[in-house]
Amino acid sequence: MEFRPRNYVVEEQSHALPRSRAGYHPLSSPSPHTLLHQDGDDDIVENRTNEEVFFDPLRAPDSNASVEIADGQGFESSSNRNDDSVQLQTKEWTSFKRLLMQRFPVSKMISVSSMSNTIVRGGKAHEKSSTSMHLEELDDPQKSSEESAKVITRQEYVSRLHELKDEINRAWHDEDRVKSLKLSIKLEHLQVGCQASNGYIRFKFLSNIVCPFYALGRKLSLLKMDPKFAPYQRILEQVMFVLMPKKLAITGFVRLDRSESFFRACEVHFVFAFFLLCFYSNYLELAILPCWRFLTEQPAESLNRLVMMTRGLADPVAFAYCHLYIAHRAQRLPLYDTGYLITCVNDIKLVFTRISSAKETAHGSLAGSKRSLVSLMEPAVEFIMKCIFNDGSLRRVGKVLVELGLGRSHEELFGGPPCVSIVLHHLLKELPTDVIGSHAVDILHLIKCSNDYSYDQFLNYRLLGLRLCEQISQIGTVDAIVNEVIQVVSQCGLDEYLKVVDAYLDIILQNQMDGYLKTILEEISELASDKVIAEDELAGLQSILVKVLSHFKDLEDVFSLNHFLQILDLMHGSSRSIVNMHILDMATRNGYICDPTTIQLLFEISQAMHNDTDIANMKNDDNHQQARLISRFVRMVDHGAEYERHLAFLVECRGAFGSISELKEILVHSSNCLATKALKDEKKHLSFIKSCIAFSEVTIPSISGQIKQLHLYLETAEVALLGGLVSHSDGLIGSALTCLESFDWMEGSRAAVDSDRILSAIQKLFSLLITVPGDPEVGILHIPKRILSIICSQSWSPKIKARIFCAILSLSATLSQGRLPYRTLHPEIMGNDLLFFGDSSYVHELVSLAESALENLVDVIEQEPSRAARGSMSLEACNCMASSFKINEHVSPVCSKLIETAKSCLSAKDKYLISTLSFLDKNLPAATVTPSIVI
Repeated sequence: MEFRPRNYVVEEQSHALPRSRAGYHPLSSPSPHTLLHQDGDDDIVENRTNEEVFFDPLRAPDSNASVEIADGQGFESSSNRNDDSVQLQTKEWTSFKRLLMQRFPVSKMISVSSMSNTIVRGGKAHEKSSTSMHLEELDDPQKSSEESAKVITRQEYVSRLHELKDEINRAWHDEDRVKSLKLSIKLEHLQVGCQASNGYIRFKFLSNIVCPFYALGRKLSLLKMDPKFAPYQRILEQVMFVLMPKKLAITGFVRLDRSESFFRACEVHFVFAFFLLCFYSNYLELAILPCWRFLTEQPAESLNRLVMMTRGLADPVAFAYCHLYIAHRAQRLPLYDTGYLITCVNDIKLVFTRISSAKETAHGSLAGSKRSLVSLMEPAVEFIMKCIFNDGSLRRVGKVLVELGLGRSHEELFGGPPCVSIVLHHLLKELPTDVIGSHAVDILHLIKCSNDYSYDQFLNYRLLGLRLCEQISQIGTVDAIVNEVIQVVSQCGLDEYLKVVDAYLDIILQNQMDGYLKTILEEISELASDKVIAEDELAGLQSILVKVLSHFKDLEDVFSLNHFLQILDLMHGSSRSIVNMHILDMATRNGYICDPTTIQLLFEISQAMHNDTDIANMKNDDNHQQARLISRFVRMVDHGAEYERHLAFLVECRGAFGSISELKEILVHSSNCLATKALKDEKKHLSFIKSCIAFSEVTIPSISGQIKQLHLYLETAEVALLGGLVSHSDGLIGSALTCLESFDWMEGSRAAVDSDRILSAIQKLFSLLITVPGDPEVGILHIPKRILSIICSQSWSPKIKARIFCAILSLSATLSQGRLPYRTLHPEIMGNDLLFFGDSSYVHELVSLAESALENLVDVIEQEPSRAARGSMSLEACNCMASSFKINEHVSPVCSKLIETAKSCLSAKDKYLISTLSFLDKNLPAATVTPSIVI
């Protein structure tokens, strides 16, 4: 076998493409005028002047594209608009109730009367007259109460209500009117027998049960009176007058006239009658409130009457939630005035005032805490306020504020008396931003005057700040507002101070009020210096410091703020880690970090963040991010020409952040980069380069992953060779080969990734070996021979082995050349082409290595089970042989065998096969061409 001589300089020049400077950048966006005049056709240019020219589909989407609306689509969408709004309201109401269930969980057990318990159990009870029951109650009230009260689960109670509802529906559809009426009476007894005294629990049950009945009633009420029902009409009227409480007729809840049938007057289905028998009067009429549109032309007129009726409820919670249900059901009416909602708010304000002035007693209705009672009533105020300001204009807002008693006129919206704090809080939530921005000072005075038990005053200050931040540019008197707030909150504790200041900090930063910022940091430092900071306070400090960091662009400006670092030192736990992460992100965002003081401070911050968290536990995404930020910080540090100081910094990081595997790789890269910089300096710091290489060599074994270690060893060996340290380079290459020997091949999808990385590392090693001088004492080619031995001993895939054997053939052919394609830049290191020039034993060793690799290559190709892969491997090996050796009587039979294998495995039209045959025809001598190579 004879190696093919090659002139790499001539080959490079022959394969280089001719280059010429382009007139414009191919990725630039030329002007339409330039493109139009490049056509050279004046007529086409004239026709295109009035048309839009499309240049790049990724940069200029068609702005004239339009979608035609089919006929009738607009009408259909308008007709479905009301249904969509109803569905949206239903979803919002369901979400609101779910939120209430999470906020105020109720007991799973409720108490019902004995009659109701019988209905729940589904059995029959012995019926007693009302007179006997009343006499028993007078004789022994306690015994009567114990016998009549039964405790059942809440789920069982609700399930029985749903069962009765389903039975009523089935009986109605089966036209069994009498059974429907009886079931309705049962349902009414079950509801009345419930002794849940909490108005909130009743609201929960009633809102879940009544609304589904309304859905049925609305469908049935669209029908006229069923003639089949006429025989039962008189029975129904009698039952209604016997069972219905007289107060309904007295209060006007339902107008019944014996002389004129109720059903003939309203012409709706009799389902309204047993609705009235099923539930409490208020909730019942609210449930069927939308059905009034079938009875009167102005169904909204009944809202004020219902609000007046609700005033009779003594329980404050039941009172509040009944108002809430009024607001919810009124949304089903097509048009309604919000005056009744304002009345609801004023009534609730009156209840709050009574609760505030009432004295708590041990057995009174206010035995619980006032604050807990207010918290139960708060959702009602919140929901009603949302309904008031759903679609309110600025003029309407003025009217609402005047009617609520907050303003004296439309010009003076906030000049009235103080307001209940909780009502004011939810009012501020719903007011338009323009109103808040233009009357911020008046609102501040109102908040200051409205200080009662119902809501914490500082939360109203905080809410005002948050609302002002929605449109900071529209705030008129910023300085007066901030000054007033700072004076007020200076008397508060740390937690309240942080929550209020946090809301106004965006206003202070955007208006560049540096004096107020210094005052705030100073106050925080004084309040937090002599105490253990709680979790809520840590969250407030975190928010404030993060906002400050986000506002400034230069980290040095942040560190120059008084008390900033002092406040940071007072923090601990995850809040401090989050602030530290923002600091590191800000520090590494704008390029390299060169200031020694900043580097030391960031190192201490990174060390504190590393100590506070378990970065070794890589299951946490936050820990991943912290590790990346610390690694990025170390990579961005630059001490300039102070190489020893930078190396000392890397050593310090190695000890402080030893558990971050990603950082160890960066330390090795940084150390090698530092050595390369020192080599480029005029002063050849040989001892410093040795220190860098020693640091990398010590750090690499601690990195997890043999493939990572292999690449890092080769990188460090290249740096050592660049510095003229041949012995160090040989030792690092030996360590890389040790990693290759101990590599544990993985099964599955990971194996494909590892195989590519292994192949890439070995090919990189072969490229490095071209510049590494051979050592005659241990063998000139001891490294390639060791690699060949490792490959033969490993159970790797035939495809990987074939490519490695081809790389060994290419390496042998390259080392045999009279002039190597490249060499190291160090002048004292000579390549093998100079060291073994004219040495025949050197060439014989290369030929022997190539023969061994070629023999193993042919065997590996035959072991490949896939026919397509075997054909491609054969062609690849044939091309490698034709490029490395002269085609003679020793090489030609092997090439012929490989071509036969490829022809048997691949199609005759395979492009790779055709190009390989063409290449062989050009390089094979005419005498050695055999028929087996010709198709």
